[in-house]
Amino acid sequence: MENKKPLISIITINYNNAEITGDFLESLRYVDYDSIEVIVVDNASKVNPTEILKNIYPAVNIILSKKNLGFAGGNNLGIKAAKGDFLFFVNNDTVLTANIFEGLLEIFEKYPDAGVVSPKFHYYDSPGTIEFAGYNKVNNFTARNSMVGCKSKDYGQYDEIKVTNYAHGGAMMVPRKVIEEVGLMPELYFLYYEEFDWCEQIKRKGYKVYYQYKSLIYHKESMSVGKKSILKTFYLNRNRILFMRRNVKGLSFLGFVFYYTFITIPKNTITFIYKREPKHLKAFWKGYLWNLSNYNIKKLDSCAA
Repeated sequence: MENKKPLISIITINYNNAEITGDFLESLRYVDYDSIEVIVVDNASKVNPTEILKNIYPAVNIILSKKNLGFAGGNNLGIKAAKGDFLFFVNNDTVLTANIFEGLLEIFEKYPDAGVVSPKFHYYDSPGTIEFAGYNKVNNFTARNSMVGCKSKDYGQYDEIKVTNYAHGGAMMVPRKVIEEVGLMPELYFLYYEEFDWCEQIKRKGYKVYYQYKSLIYHKESMSVGKKSILKTFYLNRNRILFMRRNVKGLSFLGFVFYYTFITIPKNTITFIYKREPKHLKAFWKGYLWNLSNYNIKKLDSCAA
């Protein structure tokens, strides 16, 4: 007798972008795996997207949040409603491919230490061009990192299953049992770096993060906040510091403080002034000052529990 397929809960966030979310739901028609439930968490959009999304995918479970909870908070609402054995967190600006779930599930079948897995990413507007084939580690000095293979043509050069440093927040599968052990996504980030922090928590529990080349997803990239967003400037800078505070200790952290103080702050300040972008300059400094104001790291840790 054939084993029953595990239920996968697909969780995505909508924020004033029902048309994009609708395109994502349309792509589910091409997915071969049928043991799924689909959850859309609406982060307090100006217009209720229920009718639009139900017309496209009638079985969708739409959760309407009364306020914008950010990426982690919205996904946590989805987690609480999910019934699946595996939870698949995915951006609404993506398009799924037919065999995406079989490849991801294979990781958990073959590797008992797997805590989270992400598929290979191609750019939606440039099929055949890689966005993500794994993540390099965040540098303890600069707090910067990069995606493996980003913007390179896909010739199969990254076609091997491998352990990587972080999952891609745009598409990652996590078993329910891992979430029950590790806890929910840290909501204090709101936007950006939360998946890195969550991966660090997962790894501290003894699990590993995997990249699965057999599963492919197409990404439209930065549809929710825009590629040149003031919101993005604020949260990327604020959370870059916050991530280091929560995950890097000792001399490594002091090295980061030195680099940030004498390299990052002067460089970004001069750049925004030169480009005549006062709003981005203000957002950058606001992110930095937030960390000075919220100096109690133990309190921040308890907020993420």
